[in-house]
Amino acid sequence: MKKILLLASLMYTSLLGFGQALPTFQFGIKGGFNLSKFSTESTFASDNKAGYYGGLWTRIGAAGIHLQPEVYISGKNTTLKNSSGLENEVNFTSVDVPVLLGTKIGAKGVGFRLNTGPVVSFILNEEQSFEDAASNIFDGKFKNQAIAWQFGTGLDVGKLSVDLRYEMGLSKLNDAGYPDTKLNMFTLGLGLKLF
Repeated sequence: MKKILLLASLMYTSLLGFGQALPTFQFGIKGGFNLSKFSTESTFASDNKAGYYGGLWTRIGAAGIHLQPEVYISGKNTTLKNSSGLENEVNFTSVDVPVLLGTKIGAKGVGFRLNTGPVVSFILNEEQSFEDAASNIFDGKFKNQAIAWQFGTGLDVGKLSVDLRYEMGLSKLNDAGYPDTKLNMFTLGLGLKLF
């Protein structure tokens, strides 16, 4: 009886390990909010303000490592203040395309993830109109692009996922008339796996 139990547990462990080595593909939707802030090299300071994001994600992986490309529309808001206290509201909408490399630890539909990777943002307009931004995507009207790097963590429970990320701006947003500014951002999102 002990030999049968030992053999059964070895077979189960082998199948579990083999299952993690097989390639997987997942696809879903996600949305949430962001807190964005300019980092400036001039006399301007910036305050965090809330915005939104929503879009699609995919995850392709095997053996505990995955590649997670995403695309979403993001509304970003912040306030620039100069040394005399004058404020300028900055609002714009962009299409963000992160390509993240990550790992997942867990089993039976529950998993903890770590992700990192580059993000390219295409600025669509300087308004907070979702309809205008969506139509500009299909017209190819991009005003500027910015590059950033994301670091994040996530939790998957069944088909639901929660992500918390920090995005560090690497390039300056000169087109919008804010020279020497890079955008840093925190995002919190909820995702749903469709398949």
